[in-house]
Amino acid sequence: MTATTETEHSAAALHGPVIDWFDAHARDLPWRRPEAGAWGVMVSEFMLQQTPVNRVLPVYEQWMERWPRPADLAKETPGEAVRAWGRLGYPRRALRLHGAALAIAERHGGDVPSEHAQLLALPGVGEYTAAAVASFAYGRRHAVLDTNVRRVFARALSGTQYPPNATTAAERRLARAVLPETDAVAARWAAATMELGALVCTARSPRCGGCPIAAQCAWRLAGSPPHEGPPRRGQTYAGTDRQVRGRLLAVLREATDPVPRAALDTVWDDAVQRARALDGLVADGLVEPLPGPAYRLPHG
Repeated sequence: MTATTETEHSAAALHGPVIDWFDAHARDLPWRRPEAGAWGVMVSEFMLQQTPVNRVLPVYEQWMERWPRPADLAKETPGEAVRAWGRLGYPRRALRLHGAALAIAERHGGDVPSEHAQLLALPGVGEYTAAAVASFAYGRRHAVLDTNVRRVFARALSGTQYPPNATTAAERRLARAVLPETDAVAARWAAATMELGALVCTARSPRCGGCPIAAQCAWRLAGSPPHEGPPRRGQTYAGTDRQVRGRLLAVLREATDPVPRAALDTVWDDAVQRARALDGLVADGLVEPLPGPAYRLPHG
């Protein structure tokens, strides 16, 4: 039996327990409900990148109430998307989602496409998001590899505490090798492994006692060896350019008229860092400079 065949055989024994666990323990999230549709799934995937569910929920609800279809968002300026993004962080995601909505309205009659290649061709949609939307919205068979899934596979199948810092070709091969054969089961497996990583197989304090596959987990069977390499650190925020950018954007989001440069100068004491952050916002297309000088959110 080859290594690939052994992996597929091992994974097949995990499909049922993980999916059964998901059926019993999955959170009732609005983007998982039938009424969310493919657009709701896409919006959630953009918002959930590097952002926890509890922060996303209120912004998602407001977003979907205001823009229930891609065409509704496409009619707005990019600045309105940035404004509605609020304090979710990484606001370039709002611009990318607005760009995707424009493309969906122009190329696909306002409906989120179901084909992976068409999704991948949308602005701001990468391999992960295309696979997630095709799988979660349309029940297609794709390997969906977010941080949670990668951690589950690293532990359960590869016997390591953490996956590599960036997704590798080996991880993609493994994810494809362990996919269930049928579309519907594969889509359920993708959602189930993601939820298992979010709720049980967590990064810092895994709840192995509540894991449906603890007895088969390669990492546990190996004695739960610690991660080899430098410690995994969380990202710092205080005092960074990201914090300055956030404060500048907060002023611009609240304003209905262009904001004079003098008003922005009051949000951060370090003039050099403040200027660098503002220049970065302009370069990223999140802010438009105007004569005066003054600034506003982008109008397109």
